[in-house]
Amino acid sequence: MKTMLLIVSTFLLPASLFAAQYHVTQGDVLTIHRSMPEGNITLECFGKRWPVSRGKNGNVWAWIGVDLKTKAKSYPIIWTSGSWRAEDQLSVSKGEFRISHITVDKKMAVFDKETLAHIRSDQRMLKNSYTARVDASPFIHLTNMPVTGIESTPFGAQRYVNGEPRSPHSGIDIAAPEGTPVITPLAGKVLVVSNMYLNGNTVAIGHGHGLVSVFSHLKSASVKEGDWIDRNKPIGEVGKTGRATGPHLHWGIRFQKARINPYSILRQKKQE
Repeated sequence: MKTMLLIVSTFLLPASLFAAQYHVTQGDVLTIHRSMPEGNITLECFGKRWPVSRGKNGNVWAWIGVDLKTKAKSYPIIWTSGSWRAEDQLSVSKGEFRISHITVDKKMAVFDKETLAHIRSDQRMLKNSYTARVDASPFIHLTNMPVTGIESTPFGAQRYVNGEPRSPHSGIDIAAPEGTPVITPLAGKVLVVSNMYLNGNTVAIGHGHGLVSVFSHLKSASVKEGDWIDRNKPIGEVGKTGRATGPHLHWGIRFQKARINPYSILRQKKQE
């Protein structure tokens, strides 16, 4: 009888004592699907609040973006709903990223004062798009690539330009013939259309929840700022504008400013 009472009381312990352990690699998006109490659920990790949505079955879907440079260690995931609180753990592993070397004209590697001001203005424009508010689908999932081609530079690659180290590659480069149509894998609002010094012709699209896609080195853009673009609609053509050694699309994703590997969202299935 004492044994039975002990077993019963174990199942009555607070849910916060049964913490789940999740594992991701730097640059990935963690998708969580689990049962939660009724009511408004919030989720916090890395000091940020992340999107949470209930599916048709009442269970909760949630997403957390892990930046490319997040330190490899364990982090708490905090769930709250009114006075209820639970804590899970997120273990981040170091990614294995390759080294990438490119050789370009000197003007694309060494910048004078005027050019540097141009580049910094471009960077501010993109950074502002990462925090723009966009109302969109409660679920985050990509079903296809924006263009068919060969991956020429993977996510996270340590870049060397003319032998000098630069920031790690925050997206993926897809080599394809110039003029190949580029489509958006997720509906959203066009936040930026600009000819940038390094990125060339660039389009940034906000999908909601702080999720922003950036498409660079386009030959041309077929959208304008403020447009709403449905999934699988063309936004431009593959080009070689800006700092590019050949025609390709640079596809980057920011999730609440975190630099995210697009493949980590592309792998997700449609949730309900």
